[in-house]
Amino acid sequence: MAIIISGKKLAAEIQEELKIEAGILRESGCVPSLTVVLVGEDPASQIYVRAKTNAAERLGIRSQTIRLPVDTTEKELLEVLDRLNNDPALHGILVQLPLPTQIDPLRVTYSVSLDKDVDGFHPVNRGKLVAGEKSFVPCTPLAVQQMLLRSGFDPDGQHVVIVGRSMIVGTPLASMLTQKAPGANATVTVCHTGTRHLADLTRQADILIAAVGRPEAIKGNMVKDGVVVIDVGVNRVEDTSEKGYKLVGDVAFDEIAEKAKAISPVPGGVGPMTITMLLKNTIFAAKNLSRQ
Repeated sequence: MAIIISGKKLAAEIQEELKIEAGILRESGCVPSLTVVLVGEDPASQIYVRAKTNAAERLGIRSQTIRLPVDTTEKELLEVLDRLNNDPALHGILVQLPLPTQIDPLRVTYSVSLDKDVDGFHPVNRGKLVAGEKSFVPCTPLAVQQMLLRSGFDPDGQHVVIVGRSMIVGTPLASMLTQKAPGANATVTVCHTGTRHLADLTRQADILIAAVGRPEAIKGNMVKDGVVVIDVGVNRVEDTSEKGYKLVGDVAFDEIAEKAKAISPVPGGVGPMTITMLLKNTIFAAKNLSRQ
């Protein structure tokens, strides 16, 4: 059976490191601060926001959540962001997605200060990532990279196949892993739902990243023996439990675990690490802004 890459365990280790960094900042007079803006009452978003703010508080990061009604206009949201951008005591701003249909998420992304963009979604920060410049890195791609490195699976020289091309995971992760830099220097193939002969490509992967958003789309016959798999997907599927559903990833875990060298679980894999990388970005923002 494969080694289980526990994101929950790795997140706990990294959070202890971040707790020390946050303490050093507070001793210097800078209290790291994160504000999450939540528009509407999407149940999944509320769970994510609560997990983020709870984790921040455990580390000594001051956190607040601004909750806006679902009928908030784009103008009203941009006014809130302008106020947060100009608050010197605030270091990180995260606007929880998805947003209601009357709000353009791209305009919102553009409106978050470059120095407080702890999600790493601002187009300028995306451009810096591609150029290899120091910037905020989107949290989930950073989580994937850290899971590999801290588990002893350096992407350097490996063939990494990413299934999924979203601007949140697949595309920025490909940019990161192709950099001539520590923790990268991989040969990267990006596939997606329109890729022909997908299994022929996934079977070439030394490291497979599944981020396609389809439950158990990657089957055991689509990977080679000894592959390392990071499963980014979180999908609800019906079952006979009391809740009526269970969470599964984008890979058929049991099938692939028989062949893989290592694999991350769902839940307990990338999710806890993504939250931890958000906190890492918040501390990075606090350090930068405290120097200005």
